[in-house]
Amino acid sequence: MNRLSALTLALCASLFAALPAAAIDAGTAAPEFQLNGSRGAVNLGALKGKVVYLDFWASWCGPCKQSFPWMNEMQAKYGAKGLQIVGINLDAKRADADKFLAEVPATFVLAFDAQGDTPKRYGIKGMPTSVLIGADGKVVQMHAGFRDEERKALEDAIVAALK
Repeated sequence: MNRLSALTLALCASLFAALPAAAIDAGTAAPEFQLNGSRGAVNLGALKGKVVYLDFWASWCGPCKQSFPWMNEMQAKYGAKGLQIVGINLDAKRADADKFLAEVPATFVLAFDAQGDTPKRYGIKGMPTSVLIGADGKVVQMHAGFRDEERKALEDAIVAALK
């Protein structure tokens, strides 16, 4: 294992070691948060009435590089129908997130949680993890990882939540 891989594993382990044992169940109210974003404050409560696809990501997350173009596509396709994608970055250094975003831009709302408080409240264990939140503010589903073969199922869940 090279030094970077060992460091990445150590970072993951330390970040998620103190997290709750279980993720949030579908049907429960999504925990509120207010974070600094790239375009001002991001507050989940202000998005009530919209379907929110909340995505937890970090600059060192390989699958995140694949999920960003898909999330850009979903925001463009369903934004006018009530979808708001929110990416919450968990890097300790904002510069790391900015470098990632220079290579893989986002057309959706971005928020930054260097302290890692929000993923603790959501029971996030790995990245990327997405949380689909209905217009009523309740969790519809949580999904860990991002693989090409799951794109259709994720989009189908968004479409169903928008109905």
